[in-house]
Amino acid sequence: MGLVKVPDGPLRDGFTTGTSATAAVKAALVSIIEQKKQSKVKVHLPIDKILEIEIHTNEFTTDWAKCSVIKDAGDDPDVTNGAEVGCEIQLTKSREIKFVGGEGVGTVTLPGLQLAVGEPAINPVPRKMMTSAVQKLLHDFQLECGLVISIFVTNGKALAKRTLNERVGILNGLSILGTSGIVKPYSSSSYIASIEQGIDVALANGINEVVINSGARSEKYLRQLFPNLTEQSFIHFGNWIGETLQKISTSKIEKASIGIMLGKAVKLAYGRTDTHSCVSSWNKEFVVNLAEACGYDATISDKILALNMAGRLTEIFPFNNDEIFYQKLLEACYFQSKEIINNVTLDVYLIGMNGEFIKYKKI
Repeated sequence: MGLVKVPDGPLRDGFTTGTSATAAVKAALVSIIEQKKQSKVKVHLPIDKILEIEIHTNEFTTDWAKCSVIKDAGDDPDVTNGAEVGCEIQLTKSREIKFVGGEGVGTVTLPGLQLAVGEPAINPVPRKMMTSAVQKLLHDFQLECGLVISIFVTNGKALAKRTLNERVGILNGLSILGTSGIVKPYSSSSYIASIEQGIDVALANGINEVVINSGARSEKYLRQLFPNLTEQSFIHFGNWIGETLQKISTSKIEKASIGIMLGKAVKLAYGRTDTHSCVSSWNKEFVVNLAEACGYDATISDKILALNMAGRLTEIFPFNNDEIFYQKLLEACYFQSKEIINNVTLDVYLIGMNGEFIKYKKI
């Protein structure tokens, strides 16, 4: 897979699935009240900002409505960008506002999330946004009724396969997310949220040891080293090692192992805990200094400086556990990580291209 290039110029903010669902719910209720189709609706965001959002579809009767919007993530390469997020609402005689999961919205099946097992995966902030919008309308129009709100995401089940939802026990669909209501381009807030959820779920299921790694390929190799650990022990950090370590540092995790490939290891060793190529590149001079500290001469330094990518360091240094250069590199990774998770037992493994490992031998 090629790297996603960040667009040139100012980047455009988008809005979350939670904001999308709120717009749909508000428009649906207004369409019942006014008995006419809605084309736009204003949504109050948690950050004290108002967005006007276009309505995609709207059907209604006197006590039921269906409405949807097209989620716009701005310039963020979000998996849900362009997805149809909508709702069906039914007025009820009770005063209760009840949420149910529609097609494409996942169901919580493991403890540790902010929602009870069995609940639709509609996070607390979007629930509050929708509830507040509905309550204001009911009050303004003096309606003494309640609502059953069913949120749906068209093709949500298929889109969820491209997320980490199943890992944290959210099955058969997406989560309705959002804390601020807007999506900042390349902030990857949904990915970071899934990291934090993964650690919360691990702890809630009695797990106090995690193995953090960049993704599916690394995990496949690491499973051989940790055959007794369950799926929930393996946390994908993607490019966000720093955020993952920060979450661990504030949790009750007792032991962490980092499995990392050479390109990211070189960045982490230098102190770059966001390893995305758009944010950080490898520092050749730093690598040269490491090699010199191991006793290598200028010939090796010149070879390092001639490389076009860190992964090619294996052409200079044989990939084995006794190679001093890799031990020095892992030592730097270890100490950069321990700066963040000082109270957690830590092991670091360098993963080779074919799944071989070098483990840091602590001094």
